[in-house]
Amino acid sequence: MSGTLVLDCEGLSKLVRRVPELTEWLAAAEAEDIRVVTSSVTLVEARDPRTDQARFDYAVSRVNIVPPTEAIARHAGELPAAAGLHGHKYALDAIVAATALASPAPATVLTSDPEELLVLCGAGIRVIKV
Repeated sequence: MSGTLVLDCEGLSKLVRRVPELTEWLAAAEAEDIRVVTSSVTLVEARDPRTDQARFDYAVSRVNIVPPTEAIARHAGELPAAAGLHGHKYALDAIVAATALASPAPATVLTSDPEELLVLCGAGIRVIKV
């Protein structure tokens, strides 16, 4: 494996909707043997009841689901505080950031909210707006 591609809620949602930009990212990752992951909590955030369950399940089957281990959860709890942030508003992004930080490098996060994830991830993670 040569790195990790991490999908946040928007990245996974766009994969479910088969947005060409995301399907191209996934194809490129597969071609380069880059592991594609999303946090298991992102499944909850990304699940749109208007989307067919089979379509959602198929998209999810194409990525590796990473549970928030105790180590990831503890690190996620530290990231907002270290960035001077507080509150539940940052909880899910902090889990995505901690998941990326725990993943094999180089790691890239595809997100709709690059500003928050850049602050939470720091310079070690590439953050790209999708």
